[in-house]
Amino acid sequence: MSDEKITVENVNTPGRTERVNAAKYRAMHDAMMAVLPKAAPGATAAEIKEGVKPLLPHNLFPAGKTSGWWVKCVQLDLEAKGIVTRHKTKPLRFSLT
Repeated sequence: MSDEKITVENVNTPGRTERVNAAKYRAMHDAMMAVLPKAAPGATAAEIKEGVKPLLPHNLFPAGKTSGWWVKCVQLDLEAKGIVTRHKTKPLRFSLT
């Protein structure tokens, strides 16, 4: 696995960034873009987490390990970048902007 890093943002803490593994980020990003609905009502975090698992490379996410953390990381980054919308529902739902 590469040690390349990518900078991510967090919609909940504007201006703060973190550096994370680029290969895992890109794999999760691609998987989330494939499963996120394009409009409301969107998908719950649990639905997204289950939807991405079969799309993730096994060498990066063996048996889906750490995929929950990566779903949240990428979701917050994509929200900060305006690519994902958080719907004010219970439970929260997300869709592409």
